[in-house]
Amino acid sequence: MRAMILDGPGKKLEMREIPDPVPGPEEIRVKISACGVCRTDLHVIDAELSHIKYPIIPGHEIVGHIDLVGPKVTTHKVGDRVGIPWLGHTCGTCPYCRSGMENLCDAPSFTGYTRDGGFATYAIADARFAFPLRDESDDVATAPLLCAGLIGWRSLTMAADAKSLGIYGFGAAGHIIAQVARWQGRSVYAFTRGGDTAAQSLASELGASWIGSSEMQPPDLLDAAIIYAPVGALVPAALRAVRKGGRVICAGIHMSDIPSFSYNLLWQERHILSVANLTRQDGIDFLKIVPQARIKTRTTLFPLDQANEVLTALRNGDFVGAAVLRP
Repeated sequence: MRAMILDGPGKKLEMREIPDPVPGPEEIRVKISACGVCRTDLHVIDAELSHIKYPIIPGHEIVGHIDLVGPKVTTHKVGDRVGIPWLGHTCGTCPYCRSGMENLCDAPSFTGYTRDGGFATYAIADARFAFPLRDESDDVATAPLLCAGLIGWRSLTMAADAKSLGIYGFGAAGHIIAQVARWQGRSVYAFTRGGDTAAQSLASELGASWIGSSEMQPPDLLDAAIIYAPVGALVPAALRAVRKGGRVICAGIHMSDIPSFSYNLLWQERHILSVANLTRQDGIDFLKIVPQARIKTRTTLFPLDQANEVLTALRNGDFVGAAVLRP
């Protein structure tokens, strides 16, 4: 098969032909039709995450069809269309797994980080962590839902019943969750980089009540704010924007250092929360909502061998919505 492989920290991906992978007893092999490009892929390539397994094939927003199943697989069959997410495997025995918090598992594996991912022709997945997908949905449009959508959904649930919601970073996750929030009857306040007219235009198209740069104060204090941009300086900015008792949710796996700020910003029972990974139940719940909320992802499609150029463009903030690779 063809695969874009990362050999070490900060290196460019290299296209290689390697033997087709063979699934283990509880695994499936998926012929990939689309794989989204996520900011977490940048964190892996830039070695901003620890314990990366080299060499590694990045990519964890995978859509494809099963072409081979392991002997113990009973949940899927050859020909099934599935999505492979970031969470690749959990131990099932640690206190977190036993209490329904498998996203915090003590011994997990993650697609495109500690196990090979989807910047390739084929991917191997633990069958228990692959989501069945509706056959009528589009592969390219569906791919960003497997991480941007899922992590976005988990962060939105942590906003509880917030009626006015700030979204900092209106990219892949932001534009998906804005649609869910509007469908739920919430007011969306979109915060973008200064001068990012393309993202601001998309936010307007998706029904945002207010749109401004991340340095601006919204016209009214918010019930909650979700930060998708990996910028620590946005935490005190978001705290300024939420009301007493409001919540600020940090939705990324990595963020630059949070600068010191006055305790007065946190006082009056404001909350700072972080989101870690996802559970399989998150995926089940979110994928049910996608057709109900009529979520439409904004995507730009590229061939697999342009993965390095796509990652550079993502780093520079050149995309509106999400980028997707097709093998």
